[in-house]
Amino acid sequence: MYIIGENIHIISEKVKEALKARDAKFFQELAVKQVEAGAQALDINLGPRKADGLEVFPWIVETVQAVVDVPLSFDTTNLAGIEAGLKKITKAQPIINSTSAEPERLEKVPLVAKQYNTRLVALTMGKSGIPVGADERVSIAIEALIPRMIEIDFPMQDLIIDPLVLTVKGCQEYCPQLIEAVRTLPAAWDPAPAISVGLSNVSNAVPNENRPLINRVYLAMLMGVGLQLMIANPLDKEQGEVIRVIETRDESTPLGRLYLKIADRIAAMEEPQPEDVDFGDPEQVAIWKTVQILLNKVIYADGYLTQ
Repeated sequence: MYIIGENIHIISEKVKEALKARDAKFFQELAVKQVEAGAQALDINLGPRKADGLEVFPWIVETVQAVVDVPLSFDTTNLAGIEAGLKKITKAQPIINSTSAEPERLEKVPLVAKQYNTRLVALTMGKSGIPVGADERVSIAIEALIPRMIEIDFPMQDLIIDPLVLTVKGCQEYCPQLIEAVRTLPAAWDPAPAISVGLSNVSNAVPNENRPLINRVYLAMLMGVGLQLMIANPLDKEQGEVIRVIETRDESTPLGRLYLKIADRIAAMEEPQPEDVDFGDPEQVAIWKTVQILLNKVIYADGYLTQ
């Protein structure tokens, strides 16, 4: 699993404070910590930064690049700020996150990605927003995103399609559809573009104590349909263990066997079954309940684990 570390994100109060103070040490320590935990790239989400983007993005690139060698992903809508940051890249091939199928973005962003030899994340989202159905998301990739890349001769190996994870809280119907989109998208073109998701989005607005479990169970499902790249928290050790278990097919523990069974069932286009679960084990029960909400079988509520 190729992990783009998500932890340099403006939603964090600590990141906001450090950015305001231009605290280089904070960002350098956070960058190193993520890479040491297994991140192969780092997402840099500082918001649009309309007022100071031309100064901030070069500063953060120089700051982070001084201590790590991995690719940096510019996660912002500020295209001028992205360009300012790209001019300071001296190490690994960077990533622009992102364009969409909205005409103005699709016209401009891929040209910048090509000019600066970056990888490019393309969202399956058009003018009308994010479609619910997997087929609609795949259609956006086939009919809009990929043709635009071909039009400008953008290298297909540098394209990353993101079919958009939305939160289980309020958008439950998107969760199983996203799984099917990830299953289908690699067959949409030859050569197949890379597929990525923002894993933690599935648990946005969920109580903090439940977020890691929801992320991990969804990850097992997505690995079942072949996911190999994601923006996620590399510091979640239990999440890393789920990745290891599935990639190595380690059946040595009851929890490992359950996560493997979930991945295998989803891979076979089946639903996990009660016989897969030891209902005498509270951890397995929690995983089972989480499967049910992610498959939209049980209506999500913040207290779903106690119901």
